Amino acid sequence: MICNLQFKNLGFNNYKLQITNYKWIEGFKMLRIASKNQTRQRVHDRIRKKVMGTPERPRLNVYRSLNHIYVQLIDDLKGVTLAAASTADDRKGARVTGGNVASAKMVGKKIAELAKQKGFTKVVFDRGGYIYHGRVKAVADAAREAGLQF
Repeated sequence: MICNLQFKNLGFNNYKLQITNYKWIEGFKMLRIASKNQTRQRVHDRIRKKVMGTPERPRLNVYRSLNHIYVQLIDDLKGVTLAAASTADDRKGARVTGGNVASAKMVGKKIAELAKQKGFTKVVFDRGGYIYHGRVKAVADAAREAGLQF
């Protein structure tokens, strides 16, 4: 959105200003509104200061999009993804739609099986800044039921 603003007291006339994600409050005062994803990213950064994956106990990271859910086992010391599973990986006929709790449970079981094959039984859970509810909780519960400890 481009607006024409007049700043006569500053010596500018018809100064064009690029405005994105701002809300008009009173007059020319604007308040920046953070999107939900920016807020989630800030929360995730706070969590990442405390949670770290090691070669013995990797980090189980969850990313939730509108249509799919992605889970990774990550060794943060080496910066390597050890195993990954998602609803986008499966064949279309074999999966339920990716944006629901049932498919999140299937992904939780799948990542637990991959972790066991690689020799991991204990992981550190990273909810990715999302609220521990719904699909994120379903992934965690299914992984616990399949044998992962966290």
